[in-house]
Amino acid sequence: MKRLTLRNIGQIREADLHFGDLTVLVGPQASGKSISLQWLKLLADTSLIQRQMKTYGLDYDGSLPQFLDVYFGEGMHSIWNSESAIQVDGKAWNTEWRIGRMQAEKPESAFFIPAQRVIALTNGWPKPFQGYSVGDPYTVRAFSEGLRLLMEREFTGVGPLFPKSNRLKNDYRTLLRQSVFADFALSVDKVQAQKRLVLQAGGKPLPYMVWSAGQREFVPLLLGLYWLMPPSKVPRRGEIEWVVIEEPEMGLHPRAISVVLLLVLELMSRGYKVCLSTHSPQVLELVWALEALRKHKGGADDLLNLFDAPHSAGLRDMAKTAVSKTSKVYYFDPAGTAKDITELDPASSEAQEASWGGLLEFSARANEAVAKAVANSPEFASRDLFAESK
Repeated sequence: MKRLTLRNIGQIREADLHFGDLTVLVGPQASGKSISLQWLKLLADTSLIQRQMKTYGLDYDGSLPQFLDVYFGEGMHSIWNSESAIQVDGKAWNTEWRIGRMQAEKPESAFFIPAQRVIALTNGWPKPFQGYSVGDPYTVRAFSEGLRLLMEREFTGVGPLFPKSNRLKNDYRTLLRQSVFADFALSVDKVQAQKRLVLQAGGKPLPYMVWSAGQREFVPLLLGLYWLMPPSKVPRRGEIEWVVIEEPEMGLHPRAISVVLLLVLELMSRGYKVCLSTHSPQVLELVWALEALRKHKGGADDLLNLFDAPHSAGLRDMAKTAVSKTSKVYYFDPAGTAKDITELDPASSEAQEASWGGLLEFSARANEAVAKAVANSPEFASRDLFAESK
C-alpha cells in the first residue's frame, strides 16, 4: 500500500495520504488522525482481525455498523455513511463487501501501538484480549494481547527485562538508562502465583502504580519494540511491514523523546514503514532534519550529531540507512481535510505548514508578545542603542 484515500468518514472530509518510509500525522484532537491510522491497520490485516474477533466470540453478524462498533469502539458505527468511501492505491475498496465476508487468511502485516497503551499494563501485567469490555477499541485489545503473548513465550521466567543484552543495541540501552530508567532495572517479579512487572534498584521492588508517569507510558512501548526487534539475526518480526505508533512522546522528557525517535529510525533501518501521530514539535524537527540532510547530502555522522548519540559502528550503519529514507507529514485540520506539509517551511504562505500544523503557534506568539512588550517598555525607549552597540 503506497496511498490511502479516505472520504466522508467521521470528521474526515478527505484525507489523501501518500506514505513515505516515515509518515507523520499532526493536527488538533478529534481531527481524524487516529481513525486514519486504525483504517490503515484494518486494510492491512482484514482477515487477521476477522479471525481474531471470531476466536474471542465477537460476532458482528456480517454487519458493517456492528463491525465498526467492535473494531473502533462502542458508538463508532456513526463514522460511516452513504457518502463514505475508501481507495487503496487509487482503487476503490469495497468496505461492506470485504467486511461482510471472511477474507483469505494472511499473516499480520501491521503492528499498532495505540495511544492508550498505558492501560495494557493495568496491575503491572498485560491484560488478555478478553480482559477488556466489548466497547473497547480492537487496536488496544490486540496490542495488549500481543504483549501478553510476548511475555508468556519469550520471557517465561522471572528476572530482568531491561537492560537485557540480547534486546536492543547496547547504545540504545545506555541512552534509555540515562533518560528513562536511571538506576532502575525492569524485571519480572512474582507475588504468590501472580507475575508482575517491577522496577528495582537493589531494594524492595517497586510495582507499576508507583512508577513515574513517563515510565508507565514508556514500558508498554518498550515491550512493543521488543516484539518488533527480535533477538535473532532476523531484522523484522514475521511478515510485519507497517508499524503504527500513536503519540510516541506521551509522558516523556525531550531527552527521552530523542531516544524514542532514534528507535523509530532503527525500525526504519530494518525495513519497516513507520506511521506516527504526534503533538510534539520534536518529532517534526526530526523530519525537517532528515529532509534537509537528504537534500544537502548529509551523512550518518550529521544525523547522530542531531541526537548527541555515540558514533558507534552499529548506530552509524542505522543512521546511514535512515538518512536515505523518505518522509511525509500531513496536517489534519478541523475542517476535515489532510494537507501535505512535508516541506515544513516556516516561510510558507500556507499557515498550516509555516506553523508546522499548529505546533509552533504558541512559540511564535510568545516571541511576538515578548518582543512587543520589550519594544514598548520605558527602559527600551530610553536607551541610547547606538552607544550600546559601540
